[in-house]
Amino acid sequence: MNDRKLPQAIESEKLVLGSIMSRSAYTKVSDILTTDCFYLDFHKQIFNAIKKIVSRGDFPDSITVINELKLNGETNAYEIALISQFTTEDPNQHALIIYEKSMLRNLIHIGQRIIDKSYTESDDLADIISKATEELSNVYTNSESYILEIKDAIEIMINNVEANITDNKMYTGSATGFDKFDKRAGGFQKSDLIIIAAESSQGKTSLALTMAKNMALNGERLAIYSLEMTSIQIAARISSMESGIPANKILYGKFDTALFEKLESSICRIYNTEIYIDQRSTSNIETIITSIRTMAAKYKISGAVVDYLQLINVNEKISPEQKAASIARRLKNLAKELDIWVIALCQLNRDSLNPVPNVNRLRDSGQINEAADITMFIYRPEYYKQKHIKEFEHINVHGTAMIDVAKGRNIGVFKFIVNFDKETTHFTQRNESSSYQFDQKEVEFNNDPYA
Repeated sequence: MNDRKLPQAIESEKLVLGSIMSRSAYTKVSDILTTDCFYLDFHKQIFNAIKKIVSRGDFPDSITVINELKLNGETNAYEIALISQFTTEDPNQHALIIYEKSMLRNLIHIGQRIIDKSYTESDDLADIISKATEELSNVYTNSESYILEIKDAIEIMINNVEANITDNKMYTGSATGFDKFDKRAGGFQKSDLIIIAAESSQGKTSLALTMAKNMALNGERLAIYSLEMTSIQIAARISSMESGIPANKILYGKFDTALFEKLESSICRIYNTEIYIDQRSTSNIETIITSIRTMAAKYKISGAVVDYLQLINVNEKISPEQKAASIARRLKNLAKELDIWVIALCQLNRDSLNPVPNVNRLRDSGQINEAADITMFIYRPEYYKQKHIKEFEHINVHGTAMIDVAKGRNIGVFKFIVNFDKETTHFTQRNESSSYQFDQKEVEFNNDPYA
């Protein structure tokens, strides 16, 4: 080709590979790039190694990539380590540059084959034109593969509806175990960010763990990230819900034989559920996101619970409001990218004059609500020595809580009452037939150390 250089973007290739190895950006570019999109053979080898590592559910850092390439007798540790230092906040734009360069090279190769066949006159003219048209059409189709027409989206939607009709599952998403919510929303849906917010000691963690337990018992796989509790404490909380034995008793109390047998028999249901707990003591958003991506690849999780948003750190010097907004957006983008749901717990600012929750009290940022698909609040009037709001004022506050779905993209807003056992911190569905009038004498006001 008259010594002209083929289209290429070597620096973009380094940036994308480096971002994958240092920022866990593989899922961001895997829908755009294939191995053949890279120009340098060495870069193709690295990308191939990364694909194998990710398919195993491991994180493709530079050391793991080096070890993977060593298995095939191919490695250049220094060069790989050097490439891993190239990173960018937006690998997508560079992935698209790499893709476009590879398409241009394909066009050049197709053109060269047309020229060669035209010179040799060995093939029929109609065959040359037909073959060239087919190859050019394939290039165009591939370059538009990530663009969807509305008719294609509707076909996918109809197929999804038909699958739901024939599926034996009662709900389209992950059932929370609360029919008032599940019948309205179909459970938690893929790509949704769910915010569960309340003041301290109202039961945010308890509600999230209750839902996680219910979903796991229905066969869902999920991951839990707690910035406050150890894996043993999480296990004790869930075991408490199943057994009726308080979590502090499980963790620190003395058991007789009968009580131990009660615990042992009651936790059989949850023993083999697929709940995964990341034990690392980290509050860094990058580490959490990387772990969720790994869980999605390795264990095919349906969703993740992050407890809680205000404790997460970012690698930037920004205000608390900007931090909270950034974390919420990143968790939403991650849910959409991995096609899972993500529950993020959130603190509310206190309001001693009116403790009933509302979106204006989301701590640090109203943008948390903007990023969320569902925002739900927990309100336990018993804790504040109050009655339920007017809508539910006929219901005794003792052992009950109100769940307020204050934002519900595609499902609307609504409220419902659930039971809450403060001894085991367990939320359960409420039998409507058990409604009875508020009686101040029946109410006991104690602090709930495990809520």
